[in-house]
Amino acid sequence: MTGCTILIPAHDEAGYIGPCLDSILQQDHSGPLDVIVIANGCHDDTAAQAHARTRDFTARGWSLRVEELAQGGKIGALNHGDACAHDGIRVYLDADIRMSPRLISGLVTVLDVPAPRYAGGRLVVAPAQSFVSRHYARFWQSLPFVTEGVTGAGLFAVNATGRQRWGAFPQVISDDTFVRLQFSESERFLVDEPYFWPIVEGFGPLVRVRRRQDRGVAEIARLFPQFLANQGHVRPTRSQLKRLALRDPVGFASYAAVALAVRMGRQDQGWARGR
Repeated sequence: MTGCTILIPAHDEAGYIGPCLDSILQQDHSGPLDVIVIANGCHDDTAAQAHARTRDFTARGWSLRVEELAQGGKIGALNHGDACAHDGIRVYLDADIRMSPRLISGLVTVLDVPAPRYAGGRLVVAPAQSFVSRHYARFWQSLPFVTEGVTGAGLFAVNATGRQRWGAFPQVISDDTFVRLQFSESERFLVDEPYFWPIVEGFGPLVRVRRRQDRGVAEIARLFPQFLANQGHVRPTRSQLKRLALRDPVGFASYAAVALAVRMGRQDQGWARGR
């Protein structure tokens, strides 16, 4: 069986890295597995929490390696992790993600082929606390981009030949979009196993994150216009949007209010977490 490496960039993720690693330990995958946590620029005990689970991974016959970088930055962490990884399947995982138990084995099954492939799981937004985030998330999950494709948000995987599509990660906002668009729709595969992705709480933070996401997509289009042919069907048609709005008017109102604020507000340049 082809080896698999999971790369987890983590900046101040003490509240999330434990459950993320625990969800890996709960996988039903029976093959070789290496996990590399790249703790970058942390001011909390993210690295210590990861180190504390080393024995648990050893007991499964897997390896857990924790790399500590003084400088923060996801792209630097991804490139450092890639430099440490073995050949084979690579799973790029955000530190705040929890995976269902059959996801890794499903990804390996899909990717253990010679042809270049990209794969991901079925994204499920973790339960939100605030009214607007809860309804926004419900509507967003009904959009074609989520229901009909492989979003790559928080988790994506490629096989060895797929990883050859690019060299080092460039300094871009949206690393998941950059990788997803290296592959045509026929090369992207959905593994129908869920993973749980937290959403930011509150209207203002939602607007800031959505604005950053939109800037990330626009940046990819500007820097790599050749990738746009691989975009596929990501925007709902008017009839689809109308049907979804009628089905969930409160969710649509939340989604539309955030989208309107993004278009009308100032263009923040700072970092905004996805939750």
